[in-house]
Amino acid sequence: MVIRSKAPLRISFAGGGTDIKPYMDEYGGCVLSATIDKCAYGSLRVRDDQAIRVQSLDYDIVAKYDLDFNLPYDGELDLVKAVINNLNGFSKQGLDFFIHSDAPPGSGLGSSSTMVVALIGLLKHYHHLPLTDYEMAQIAFKIERGDLQIAGGMQDQYAAVFGGFNFIEFTKNAVIVNPLRINQATVNELEYSLLLVYTGRTRLSSNIIQSQVESYEKKEETVLDAMTEIKALATEMKNALLQARLFDFGKLLHESWLHKKQMAQQISNPSIDALYAAARDKGALGGKILGAGGGGYLLLFCEFGTKHLVAEEMEKMGAQAVDFHFVDHGLETWEVAA
Repeated sequence: MVIRSKAPLRISFAGGGTDIKPYMDEYGGCVLSATIDKCAYGSLRVRDDQAIRVQSLDYDIVAKYDLDFNLPYDGELDLVKAVINNLNGFSKQGLDFFIHSDAPPGSGLGSSSTMVVALIGLLKHYHHLPLTDYEMAQIAFKIERGDLQIAGGMQDQYAAVFGGFNFIEFTKNAVIVNPLRINQATVNELEYSLLLVYTGRTRLSSNIIQSQVESYEKKEETVLDAMTEIKALATEMKNALLQARLFDFGKLLHESWLHKKQMAQQISNPSIDALYAAARDKGALGGKILGAGGGGYLLLFCEFGTKHLVAEEMEKMGAQAVDFHFVDHGLETWEVAA
């Protein structure tokens, strides 16, 4: 028997950064996001010994570990080892894992957190663990931010588990996932208007996030004001989606990007600014770099009749337009014959 899992990657429209401690604990945060048809995948197969074997297609690594002790965190496949230590530590049955993702790590689509969720799904299914969606997302957050001390927020884990369009609220003591009932015609038109562009560069998001946290802890007024504004804009953009005001949504996306760039110097760079300016010249109303910034995917909202012109300009500048569709499901697991 083989167990498989897949968890969807996400597009974060607004609010990213307000889901990071200590801002979230002191002021509360909120994020507007949606999952897309790009996924992180995992497969699990039982072995006839007491070894763990992991093959990562993304990192081109095959590693084998002994189950006689907790797997050490040494920079090699630590996310995988942390999931195993948390959910498989009581078992001495050997397992094979095969993992891969539709987006590279550091792309801004939440691929690392989504992979953790896919791995949790495998072991939940295999061990028949009675975990709720909230509990799985919280375990994924604990693994990344607690066990491995990787700087980052909370939105990616919840988006991957729950799926769909969500307005997620974060406080010191609770996370609330609010699924949005958006008219399908609005979803179709939003999808038609959006252009997803790969800049060709990935980045280490934890460095950017750490810089943002340090600026916040110093109480830099520019950073505090920017975070307050993007949190308010996340609510405005949610309302615009629910009311099918997509022209307003596009303009608010631009406004949110201007504020996001104030949160840390590394969020944008001359290359990203040049792409964004060219897209705006060709008809993009608004846009943003997804995730922490610095590279990865650029999301653009295009006015009617201009999407193809924007895409052509992005290609000329060395970026790559990527087709995508929204999906309304989160983590899925299933069994197949070996």
